[in-house]
Amino acid sequence: MARHASDTLTRRMPTKPPLELYLGDVVRLRRAHPCGGSEWLVDRLGADIGLRCTTCGRHVLLDRAHVERRLVAFVERGDPELSAAVDAARPRPAADGHAGL
Repeated sequence: MARHASDTLTRRMPTKPPLELYLGDVVRLRRAHPCGGSEWLVDRLGADIGLRCTTCGRHVLLDRAHVERRLVAFVERGDPELSAAVDAARPRPAADGHAGL
């Protein structure tokens, strides 16, 4: 009996939209950083979220799902216009799937 690719999936697709994060957001996560800080500055957006500890300055990359699960609260919201401007300036692949090189 043939197996379909969909039969081998182990996780279900999320039904809710991704969390709206902006550059400059300050968030509180469930666990504190080893330095004792619990607040993080969002400085990179995408599939991975770049976070910088506001206490010691350490930078980490976490996948979006991990950040969404651990998020407790927004301490301060960033600027949506800045996030939109950075997103608009990011190069996009061509419609045919090639980078245009």
